[in-house]
Amino acid sequence: MLETPARLLRLLSLLQTHRDWSGTELAERLGVTTRTVRRDVDRLRELGYSIHASMGPVGGYRLGAGASLPPLLLDDEEAVAVTVGLHSVAGIEEASLRALTKVEQMLPSRLRHRVTALRSAVVAMPSKGGPTVQAAVLTEISTAIRAAEVLRFDYVSHHGAESRRDVEPHRLVCWGRKWYLVGWDVERKDWRTFRVDRMSLRTPNGPRFAHREPPDGDVAAYLCRTMGFEMWPLRARLRVHAPAPDIAGRVSGIVTPLDDHTCLLEIASDSFDLVVFTVGMLDVDFEVESPPELARHLRKLSTRLANAAVTPPHRRVDDR
Repeated sequence: MLETPARLLRLLSLLQTHRDWSGTELAERLGVTTRTVRRDVDRLRELGYSIHASMGPVGGYRLGAGASLPPLLLDDEEAVAVTVGLHSVAGIEEASLRALTKVEQMLPSRLRHRVTALRSAVVAMPSKGGPTVQAAVLTEISTAIRAAEVLRFDYVSHHGAESRRDVEPHRLVCWGRKWYLVGWDVERKDWRTFRVDRMSLRTPNGPRFAHREPPDGDVAAYLCRTMGFEMWPLRARLRVHAPAPDIAGRVSGIVTPLDDHTCLLEIASDSFDLVVFTVGMLDVDFEVESPPELARHLRKLSTRLANAAVTPPHRRVDDR
């Protein structure tokens, strides 16, 4: 049987898994009697931890929210994952660095070596960085989502236009190195996506609301459609002579099967050249359905490429 201090730490670690534990389960895990479990729970309560207990056949113990953050008890794999993950958090680098400093100071040498080895073996591609978001802002938005309270904020659009919004917040999304809020715009009566770094929250929050079904049945699908397609100025529809499963996942676009051997590919971009490059990499036959400007661009490009494939007379090699 573990000594009392070690047993209390083990009990606290089990309670931090966010589930209800019966007294019998905890006793089996700790190798003690249920009576000892009750005494240990009382000791943790004396130390300031809020532990809820319920009676009956489905009763048990659960760690509640306390006045202060309890010590986090992580196993080796969890500690390594948290440490490495803090290096790659986008938008809240300052808060991540403070947390990382505290975590790394507490790592035992065996784990510090594992983290160092993993970081030295991983190559991070350079990026231009992204806008900074205060962790407190993300927390306030998350709290409003959980409490189902309307968010009130001032917003600056991509073009610099300022507006005041009342939004039923649905989900926060980290895409690339930017944070976005997906929510129902009360005034416009439609789903909208907002860059968090362009939001200035107003207090207090608005009234409570009932959460709606997510757009398109899935937030990820909605973002792929709106941010990955509708936000671009040029859109192309192509009939591709290949099964839809062979195309989906190979290109950033909307793939719709037409039959077992043909599909419709919709691509959005800011350049017809990028559309041509993307489709050319698929190495399949296709026809342009729209827009006609893309078809004309392809004809012009094909002439240029055909001319480039002809060897100039002064560079021809004699076959003798």
